[in-house]
Amino acid sequence: MSMSKASVILIVIVLLLISSEEAASIQPGSRSILRAVSRENKAQADYAVDLNGTNFDAVLRNTPAAHAIVEFFAHWCPACRNYKPHYEKVARLFNGPDAVHPGIALMTRVDCALKINNKLCDKFSVSHYPMLFWGPPSKFASGGWEPKEEKSEIHVIDDGRTAEKLLNWINKQLGSSYGLDDGKFENEHLPSNISDPGQIARAVYDVEEATFFAFEIILKHKMIKPHTRASLIRFLQLLVAHHPSRRCRKGTAEVLVNFDDFSPPDIGLPDKQEAVSDDKGMPGNFQICGKEVPRGYWMFCRGSKYDTRGFSCGLWVVLHSLSVRIEDGESQFAFTAVCDFINNFFICEECRQHFYQMCSSVTTPFNTSREFALWLWSTHNKVNERLMKDEASLGTGDPKFPKIIWPPKQLCSSCHLSSNQRENGAGQIDWNLNEVYKFLTGYYGKTLASLYKEMDRLGDEVSDGAIADLVTSTSAVVVPVGAALAIALASCAFGALACFWRSQQKNRKYYHQLHSLKNI
Repeated sequence: MSMSKASVILIVIVLLLISSEEAASIQPGSRSILRAVSRENKAQADYAVDLNGTNFDAVLRNTPAAHAIVEFFAHWCPACRNYKPHYEKVARLFNGPDAVHPGIALMTRVDCALKINNKLCDKFSVSHYPMLFWGPPSKFASGGWEPKEEKSEIHVIDDGRTAEKLLNWINKQLGSSYGLDDGKFENEHLPSNISDPGQIARAVYDVEEATFFAFEIILKHKMIKPHTRASLIRFLQLLVAHHPSRRCRKGTAEVLVNFDDFSPPDIGLPDKQEAVSDDKGMPGNFQICGKEVPRGYWMFCRGSKYDTRGFSCGLWVVLHSLSVRIEDGESQFAFTAVCDFINNFFICEECRQHFYQMCSSVTTPFNTSREFALWLWSTHNKVNERLMKDEASLGTGDPKFPKIIWPPKQLCSSCHLSSNQRENGAGQIDWNLNEVYKFLTGYYGKTLASLYKEMDRLGDEVSDGAIADLVTSTSAVVVPVGAALAIALASCAFGALACFWRSQQKNRKYYHQLHSLKNI
């Protein structure tokens, strides 16, 4: 046998062994067989969300979308199979992280031919296939529909048998003009955020998205160093006690409990690893704001262009919401924690330096939460004033959401002094600071929380006291033990976690004192 023939035989044997190992790893009857046979020809995943009797209420209760469409069908029904491509064409516009118009409508489907969905289909009196319903997502959750029910907020879509007809029906309900060929950031119908104060309620989703991305950036750029880890811990303590999202409070608490595992105190030293490289030790695995985050899109903070608003807007909302939730005794700690966090972890250099300069200009400690909230508001306006000039000269701003001195009169007329008192030139406004603070606490407090009040997602403190999960301890963020006590008092669900945290924190080698601005 020649050497060339022997080589060919050897190669064939090796290929057979490799293929046999792959085949052995595939379980008979599993979908992995199809994946192995046709890796290059994967079918496009459906845009519409498949629901069943076990997840129907939870998905519809937790969706950020303002509206929902539910298609009841049967997989054996030829008409349903033929309708699916039409339904998917419309779902492409509204569903998923790549949605063209996210947050408008969640499009779902339920297979009534499956036994698990028998009761669900009965609740909605499904009489034919496919049958489409439209309504507020919360009304579908734990709800139903009867043909003779006159005041129901759930409606049958009676003219949606093609993609064109279904989208036309949706456009009539919304007063919109969406098209099947719309691309991202095209044909947008974004609500104004300068005339309707209720729009900030949609930002409750954005504070979760912004929190996730802030910590993703920290991990991606390996920014936890010996000189930055203490400032990150302080900011996490602030989030645990006062983040407007209950899910983010819980996630950051888990990160704090395990912080020494994620980031050992000696990390970054010459003889140590520069950053944790084992994925098992990454805080991101804790789903810092729940398994639904990131969603891949913005709601209140969505810009009319792909590179405007988004994360920076969401982060500002997080900071403002923190400023109106702290107690007076926490004001200086919150100021220091925010300044340290931006200085050490905000990766836009010009913005970081500008913010740091404004932090450094403060010479008198804050004694009240009002002082800190108004300082942050004033700082935000100074940032907007700087960016207004740059964006005007370069044409880089968002045409639908230009930078403004905030809040405008449309949102808070009482914040601006009466018309017989002049404005002191461009960008210089005579403010009624008492009214500004009242507006801030309402806007970033109760109004921000209003969307989720009925679902008890936020557990925010509101006027009627119905949701009492908000941590209110004045010492909650002073030291780790205080944060643990705050969690323990806030929720029985966090009880075991807080007790363990407290026992861990007592043995920590670091003790975070409030420090002067010189140490930022």
